Amino acid sequence: MLQLDTPMALGKEPRMNSTAARVQKAGAFVVRLAKYNRTLLLSSCVFGTVFMLLLLTSWIAPHDPSAMTLSDRFSGPSAEHWLGLDHLGRDILSRLLYGGQFSVSIAAITLALSALIGTVLGAISARVGGALDEFIMRIVDLMISFPDVLVALFLVAILGPGYGTMILALVITGWTPFARMTRGLALEINAKDYIRAAEILGCSRTYIILHHVIPNILRPLATIAFLRFGHKLITVGSLSFLGLGVQPPDTDWGAMLAEALPYLDRAPSLVLIPGLAIFVTALSITLIGQGLEAHMDDKMKWRHDGK
Repeated sequence: MLQLDTPMALGKEPRMNSTAARVQKAGAFVVRLAKYNRTLLLSSCVFGTVFMLLLLTSWIAPHDPSAMTLSDRFSGPSAEHWLGLDHLGRDILSRLLYGGQFSVSIAAITLALSALIGTVLGAISARVGGALDEFIMRIVDLMISFPDVLVALFLVAILGPGYGTMILALVITGWTPFARMTRGLALEINAKDYIRAAEILGCSRTYIILHHVIPNILRPLATIAFLRFGHKLITVGSLSFLGLGVQPPDTDWGAMLAEALPYLDRAPSLVLIPGLAIFVTALSITLIGQGLEAHMDDKMKWRHDGK
């Protein structure tokens, strides 16, 4: 009788479909996450929901955020306008979604640029040492003493308000925490045996920084990035509230707060809704960072106890 050389016949287990395997791994990760830290799981779900809504804004926003219906201004929630209309008869839900795109994207861009600049400078400072290390660290100390809003005011006086000015101000003051943390971690890594082995083999400083130092500090940097994201989002809202960021007809959550403030007594929801959006988004991403930080601390403790 002819016997087919199937995986089962050869004594091998059939390979699971790659997509199904990924789904299974993702499910197992979620289960472990839920057992470990339910707050981390809940905050991840909240931020994930906000992120998906903002990502799909162009398809799910019910109205043009700039379209005005003055005769229906201050109208309450209805089947057509779920969150009602503002003082100019514009759909609040649509403006909330489009405004969130601006707020979150600006916070993400400034955070990415700050992390990139700070990581590179911190790694170089730790690796080179000497006068360059002292110079970079003194710049860090100097920049930390200047608040984001003060730097933004100075740049607005020179360049004028707008997104570019806001991003530049936040990057100038935002790279310093990453540089300081990277330097501390890099100094610890530079004392490892594999770094000394790379030096003996003749590897250049650039090679060691890119292939040994930075890859080993990405996890701690990711944690601080989550913690800093909430701060960036609140700062973006504050600058827009002061009129230093987004300019009409565009909007973001901070600008929505500024526009609605004169109508607080008549329509408090105009202030409450964007303020709540900033609070929930910043809180969820900060809790994610704190959960990851606690998870890393526990892993370090387990490794130490295991030794």
